[in-house]
Amino acid sequence: MTAIALPRSRAATILAVVGGSLALWASAKAQVPFWPVPMTMQTFVVVALGMLLGARAGVAAVLLYLAEGAVGLPVFAGPVAGLAYMAGPTGGFLLGFVIAAFVAGRLRAHTLLGQSAVALLAHAVLFVPGLLWLSTFVGLEHAFAAGVAPFVLATLLKAALNVAAVRMAR
Repeated sequence: MTAIALPRSRAATILAVVGGSLALWASAKAQVPFWPVPMTMQTFVVVALGMLLGARAGVAAVLLYLAEGAVGLPVFAGPVAGLAYMAGPTGGFLLGFVIAAFVAGRLRAHTLLGQSAVALLAHAVLFVPGLLWLSTFVGLEHAFAAGVAPFVLATLLKAALNVAAVRMAR
């Protein structure tokens, strides 16, 4: 599967990347109260960016979003920003955003089953650096219990929504 047919101009790609970073910003601010951290639609948007824009533009949109946060713009969930926040307990998940966008954009499928597998895999790889980094703060067992387990059902729903969005966009 190729990325969604964007106009092939550099300007259109730049607009898609900037729009993707803005979508990530908005998805961080739309929060559902949840424990231990608020649930957002960020992972949905990250995977959608890869699936819709392709690996290069999807990753570029995520990197732009992270750069916005690194320079102090309040793009993350909550009123936080800066490099110190990014190096904190959720920093591994932010790295996972980049990896997930790449995986979603690089592995392409035409079928419903294939797209479902790509969405699930992209979500799964997002959790790996997040879990490993968080475990350096609280230990592996607690990191899994707090950073992965509570989000499994929501992640399955988000993966299904990713597939629906890609199919509708085609």
